[in-house]
Amino acid sequence: MLFNPNPVFLMNVRKLFVAVVAMAAIASASTLQAQDEKKGRGRGGMPTVEQRIERIEQAVGSLSEEQKTKIKGIYAKLAEKMQAIPQEERREKMMEVMQATQKEIRAVLTPEQQKKFDAMPQGRGPGGPGGKRKDR
Repeated sequence: MLFNPNPVFLMNVRKLFVAVVAMAAIASASTLQAQDEKKGRGRGGMPTVEQRIERIEQAVGSLSEEQKTKIKGIYAKLAEKMQAIPQEERREKMMEVMQATQKEIRAVLTPEQQKKFDAMPQGRGPGGPGGKRKDR
């Protein structure tokens, strides 16, 4: 007989069902996290330094190894600056820090690359996705 109306049996089936659902939820959450890591997303879904450099390279053309090294250093400084800003002040100071970072990166590029870099979407606000930056 497949169906057993015994209350103990039904309770065990319910516990088993809850355990299976919980395990499935944990597995899917860890799968999503692994996919983010595979995509190279860092903390908070932000692109990694390598992805940022790749994005710049796609927009401006090939970067030399020296340019890539300098840009990595600029992004490392950005991370340090952001860590140094208290959490409650980050929102207001972030734009200022990001603009300084963009200027530093621009200085590493050739004049031809700078023109293409200036045309790149740079995030939110003026010069955001599909817009042109106004500070150049």
